[in-house]
Amino acid sequence: MYEACEAFSSLSQETRLKVYKLIIEHGKDGVNPKVIAEELKIPDNTLSFHLSHMSRAGLVSSEKSGRMITYFANTKLMNSLVEFLLENCCAREEKSKSKKCRIERKC
Repeated sequence: MYEACEAFSSLSQETRLKVYKLIIEHGKDGVNPKVIAEELKIPDNTLSFHLSHMSRAGLVSSEKSGRMITYFANTKLMNSLVEFLLENCCAREEKSKSKKCRIERKC
């Protein structure tokens, strides 16, 4: 529960949510902070603060190669967060007691 709260708290800030969405778009290739800063028009020091915050929350990881840093989204954590939100989906709905709720279902 603590990990979920930290991650959701981190993503509740608009700039961090935009940064995370951009990082996740780059998938396994990751993305350099310079690209993030340019694309989202965020000053370097502000971006550094947000990346640090997301890193502490476990949402992103980084790899350093020489002077170059590449950031990656922690998709495993994000999938866990979605599962956490849906684990009790429709559990109290009388009509669905015999059926397992599916993600695409609109409750």
